Amino acid sequence: MKQTEYHFTVAPGEEDRVDKYLSDHLPDVSRSQIKGFIESGNVTLDGILVEKAGTKAKPGSTIDIIVVEDDSDGLVPEDMQLDILYEDQHVIVINKEAGQVVHPGAGNYSGTLVNALLAYYPEIRSVGEEDRPGVVHRLDKDTSGVVIFAKTNQSYKWLVNQFKKRDTTKAYLALVDGKPPTPTGRIEAPIIRDTKFRTRMAVGLQGQGKNAVSEYFSLEEFRSHTYLEVHPITGRTHQIRVHLSYLGVPVVGDVIYGRRKPSLEIERFFLHAKSLSIKLPGDRAKKTFEAPLSKDLLDILDTLRKNERN
Repeated sequence: MKQTEYHFTVAPGEEDRVDKYLSDHLPDVSRSQIKGFIESGNVTLDGILVEKAGTKAKPGSTIDIIVVEDDSDGLVPEDMQLDILYEDQHVIVINKEAGQVVHPGAGNYSGTLVNALLAYYPEIRSVGEEDRPGVVHRLDKDTSGVVIFAKTNQSYKWLVNQFKKRDTTKAYLALVDGKPPTPTGRIEAPIIRDTKFRTRMAVGLQGQGKNAVSEYFSLEEFRSHTYLEVHPITGRTHQIRVHLSYLGVPVVGDVIYGRRKPSLEIERFFLHAKSLSIKLPGDRAKKTFEAPLSKDLLDILDTLRKNERN
């Protein structure tokens, strides 16, 4: 078993239940897993064992957690329903639901897309990297939408090469707080790991971090929100969320890079991978895969539209 210690200091405005705080700051660890770590005595608040998941953490408090991981293969096939958008002998394209992790790791040993794919197509176990078979790109846990997997090592190399060369086109839908400075725009701001909170990313100074570029287009404006389509030109960790926050229009529901208390009733942040255009093995032209907006996000847009008419 592998144990990793994480240390956090609660900043002003971040006070919350210990389990919720940890879930927000450890995006690859589920709330139920955190509850298990609390029950196992692996979480302390200001040096005192946390006995209840609902214990409140105040600004200035320190939270320590020991995340226990199984360092064996950990890749167990699980029979779960997959929303398959496309499949052939080379690739499989999935519409990932919000709340699901792409591959096991950091406390998530089950319930991932890889676990489901191992049951659906066992041969994928030998494709690509050993601990994340078939994976050529990822989406954040709470981001829904299009994700493509390789079914053979030949297709794995083909797809990975396109992502490395930025020869893919990705489009996301995001609802943000406020209005961007212009209806359309291009954000060029390097992204670094946050120096205070190591699980977060941040915009760095010129010459720091990795180059990151995003383009956005306003689709619909509301009184206090804007519905955007965003095209990440590069593929940095949390890029869209960090860039929109930097622009002053954080993604609705993003308690890490946006408002600590969401402006709308939402269970996750409003970010959806709408489409991916990529060349399939042997093809000269790109093929575009699209995933419809999920019902929870559609309902939020419908509510905003109704409120606008009233």
